[in-house]
Formats: sequence, C-alpha cells, structure tokens
Amino acid sequence: MEETANLWKPAPMRRQARVGNDFRAQRKRPKLGQHFLADHHGAERIVDALGDVSDKTVIEIGPGRGVLTTMLAERARRLIAIELDRVLAAQLRMSLVRFENVEIIEGDILSIDFSTVLGPRPGMNRPGIVHVPEKTRLVGNLPYFITSDILLHLFQYHPYFETIVIMVQEEVADRIAARPGGRDYGLLSATVQLYARVEKLFSLPPGAFNPPPKVHSAVLRLTINPQMDRLRVPEEEFIAFLKLSFRQKRKTLANNLKSRFDSRLLSAALKKAGLQPGVRAEAVSLEKMAALFRGLTAAAAD
Repeated sequence: MEETANLWKPAPMRRQARVGNDFRAQRKRPKLGQHFLADHHGAERIVDALGDVSDKTVIEIGPGRGVLTTMLAERARRLIAIELDRVLAAQLRMSLVRFENVEIIEGDILSIDFSTVLGPRPGMNRPGIVHVPEKTRLVGNLPYFITSDILLHLFQYHPYFETIVIMVQEEVADRIAARPGGRDYGLLSATVQLYARVEKLFSLPPGAFNPPPKVHSAVLRLTINPQMDRLRVPEEEFIAFLKLSFRQKRKTLANNLKSRFDSRLLSAALKKAGLQPGVRAEAVSLEKMAALFRGLTAAAAD
C-alpha cells in the first residue's frame, strides 16, 4: 500500500509567468507579440456564450485592453478581472472606474487561490454558518504553452465554477474536444473531460486580432460536470494514472504502465476491464480507463 500511495503522488505544478498578453516559463521570458481581440462581433459571441450573468460573479483571465471586460461589466452582477501586466491592469482600472461592480486583480492566474477570492466574506465564518461556494462563470484567452496548466489549476477549484468559456488555438481546442479513438485524443482531452462537458462553439480567424497571429483560434464552453464519483475514482490519484497512461503516445497502454505494475497483474487487469493487450491510451474511454485503474489499485493493495 505504501508503494501504491507513492505512485499516485501528484507532481508539483511548475510556476509560470505571462509576458504581455501571453504566458511563458519565468526562466525564459522571450519577447513576444501581443495579439489583442479586435473583432467586436466575436467578443459579443464570447460573452454571450456565458449566458445570463446578471446575477452572477464572472471571472475574466487576462483582460488585456478590455474588449471583453467592458461588455462583462455591463452585464455581470460582479466582475473580477485577473491581469498580470502591471501597465494593462492600471489602464483597466482607469477605463473602468465608473463600474462599481468591477475588481481588477494584478497577478498570475496560476498563483490565484480561488477559495480566498470566492470564499466566505468576513463575518461568514461564525459558528453554525455553513459556507456554500458561489457558482461563478469564467472567461479567458488561454495561450497554447500552458493551457493544460491553467485548466488543471482551475479544476482544483471546480466547486466554485459552473461554466468556463475559453479561447485557445484551434488545434488545442480540437485536442480538448476530441473523443477516444481519434488522433487528437490525449491526456489533455481526458483530463478536461473528467471535469467538464466540452462544446466547441466557433472559430476566429487571425484577422480578428490586432496584430493578427499566424493561427486560427477557437472558443470552447466547458460546463463543469466532474466524473470522479460516477467513475468511482479518487481525483488526484486518477489524474496521476492518466499522466502515466499517456506518457509516451507511440507506446501501448500496457507499455506505459509496466514501469509501475507487474506484467501479469497488468495483463489480468486489462482483460478484466475489457481491453486488448495492444490497446493505446488514446483509444480508451474514461470509463474503461477508470475500470483499469480500479482493478490495478485493488490488485496492488492485496
């Protein structure tokens, strides 16, 4: 059991930084162009994808020049915009000063503790008062390089969210929305779909941004719907299992897992889960992956 517990210990998340309107590892910090959304109609469609927010708190990641922020401020009961760039944050405070429902937080999204930002207010921690997290809606433009890191960070606080609308590179959107058996299905697909129902809403061409990037972007809506209870798997341990299963895409699922499990135990667990010995992780549904996880965990505990 001790060895099994060590196996599923999650790796520490790498800290990241954002340069202008993009994110990169702090140790590199290359000079990067900023691609601001300039298509007003596209911005309206993104905000509309959040639904009616008149009685909701909305969080915006990386507001930049505020093309979405003003629309959100006019619609939401409360808006919290998180911006890393100090100059942009200051400009937003000035341009949105007339909105009493807007709060600008200058900081790195990966360091934001949403249990503090959205947790109980002063005076709500009195004995006998049970705090129920407010279900908020989140919108943001997530860069390719740490899309998965940001999503994993948000999913750590999934009880606070009900809808997440994100804009990413179109190829990343295709990976997130991919189904098992397709070439785009992988660790990112499985992880996101463990937490949410995914809808690819629409695409935006390079001309929708100023300056235009070299790639198309796509907007996704993630409706939070955690599957851990249905699949009967513990959250952190199962995510660690998914990471191991998808470690090397060219290898079979069994070859990725054999570094941790005895081959005979692995063969028996695959058969019990209804999986062929040569199956690859990208062909396995979350349900089958959970069945394999449960079988291996039970066997390792014996």
